[in-house]
Amino acid sequence: MGELVYKHPSAEEVLLDYGLHCAGCFANSFDTVEAGAKAHGMTDAEIDEMLERVNEVLNFQE
Repeated sequence: MGELVYKHPSAEEVLLDYGLHCAGCFANSFDTVEAGAKAHGMTDAEIDEMLERVNEVLNFQE
């Protein structure tokens, strides 16, 4: 998760919208986005929706 935010800072806003405050979390260096989301109680459907939004943000920047 930390790598995503490091390489694509704009993705952090989407993660924050879904309650993932990964930028300041010690676990962000070894958690995947999915693992972090599940640790915060997100369902698979919510994770899929969040990842779609992350991809939209990243594709918009290209």
